Amino acid sequence: MVCGNATLYPHREKGYVRPGLADAASGSRQVEFACVFRESFVTILLAIGFTVVALIYSSVGFGGGSTYTALLLFSGLDIFLIPIVSLVCNLTVTSAGVWKSTRAGLFKNSGVFNILVFSVPAAFLGGITPVSREMLVLLLGGALLVAGLQLGWITLNVKSPDAEIKRRVPTFAAPVIGTAVGYLSGVVGIGGGIFLAPILHLVGWTSPRKIAALASAYIAANSFAGFAGKYLSIPAEVDKSVLLEFWPLIPAVIIGSFFGHRFMLGMFPERVVKGMTAALILFVAVRLLLRSFTS
Repeated sequence: MVCGNATLYPHREKGYVRPGLADAASGSRQVEFACVFRESFVTILLAIGFTVVALIYSSVGFGGGSTYTALLLFSGLDIFLIPIVSLVCNLTVTSAGVWKSTRAGLFKNSGVFNILVFSVPAAFLGGITPVSREMLVLLLGGALLVAGLQLGWITLNVKSPDAEIKRRVPTFAAPVIGTAVGYLSGVVGIGGGIFLAPILHLVGWTSPRKIAALASAYIAANSFAGFAGKYLSIPAEVDKSVLLEFWPLIPAVIIGSFFGHRFMLGMFPERVVKGMTAALILFVAVRLLLRSFTS
């Protein structure tokens, strides 16, 4: 006997009464135990998945929020709570990268403020924009498909990390890029670095090393703004206490990002790691789009 329906937490559905409280029969208690066991098992699987994602993404300067969101979509967690978990993990992974980049002076003349001043408010507005599960799957799948193809193109046309950029970027680029990518990131519930970095490479914003640092700062700032918007837009009937059961995902991404920063790039060339990341993004994108069009 399964846990009532296809959702991850069926005993928290509106109108559902815990079998153990409604009926003292052993069969009902067994159903309740099975539900709790299934929840714990799914959380363990998510923790393993989040560790691997953080390991790969952090090694190339990303937070992994897009794939966290995809994994949580497959888990059946409430659509209003998915971005909350994803954005907290995103912020956790990128914070260390922002601190290191600040100490290394990588934000100097990077134009990070010019983009953030437009992207942060846009991410908040995107966060409070209501979106259905079906639309979220479609938006995330399409955006990841484009981002994966862009990252793959950049990988094949790799430059020196400190290569000088001679192209002059128009002054209107920062407002356009910051607002558009910020709003999309807020709606989807991710940091947006995976969208921003390929665009900055394509327009020749600055050196590849500074773009990676800028993407980390962008992810951290947008994750915070998007989190605020998404949290404020949670309906009153949604049980927020469910979020506490996902605390193992925080240490999971901390461990993953630690090893990602220290060992991933030491074991493989940066081009290989970026290629692996692009392949992972495209795989997730195809899965999401197939789910969107077949459901």
